[in-house]
Amino acid sequence: MIGVAVLWEACTRAFDLPPYVLPSVTQILAAIATQHEALLKAARLTIMEAVCGFLLGACAGIVFAVVLTMLPRARQVLLPLATALNSVPVVAYAPLILLWFGVGPESKIVMVALAVGFTVFLHALAGLDRVDPRVVDLMRSFGADRAAILWRLRLPAAIPLTAAGMRVSTVRAMIVAIVTEMLGATGGLGWTIFQAVLQIDFVQVWSAIFVASGASLLLFGIVNLLERRYVFWK
Repeated sequence: MIGVAVLWEACTRAFDLPPYVLPSVTQILAAIATQHEALLKAARLTIMEAVCGFLLGACAGIVFAVVLTMLPRARQVLLPLATALNSVPVVAYAPLILLWFGVGPESKIVMVALAVGFTVFLHALAGLDRVDPRVVDLMRSFGADRAAILWRLRLPAAIPLTAAGMRVSTVRAMIVAIVTEMLGATGGLGWTIFQAVLQIDFVQVWSAIFVASGASLLLFGIVNLLERRYVFWK
């Protein structure tokens, strides 16, 4: 990252690039320092939306995967429907979500929950299915029912893959929150970027992008740390 920043700074100075084409790193950092209060306020709102949507979507995805695992007949009907819904970019649902939930944080939380829920659901379902059928038969021969097999075999086997899906979803959560804010919001980093574009202030655009990248790396690092700490057996 330091090497990219140095190369970026050197190119902007060597080619004398105007800020609307590509501002230098020093210009961006100076803008962040000057407007840090507004950027931090926007970042707090976006992070809140991303975290709330992430938690809601992860829980919903895990529960849905468990339900379909326990109900094979329902899985035959609902899994193709979920796959079809997931094949459409989540952003395509943004106009409807904004219409239903308004331009407040609620619509961003719902959008993030949809994006994260699909990803975690598919990972959790794959993890629940990744068990040796012979072990399942052995447990059944000892009188284990579906609930016991789920609790003692399927869930432990699914945790590593589910955790990987949650780790991947952290970045997606921030992206969806920012994009939805750009489509309709009263605050947040996405709203800041959109307003800066309207004002042709591209240094401010890059400042918000830098802050958003830092927030995404922070969330990713926290989830990755928790995964390494508690999913040690993978």
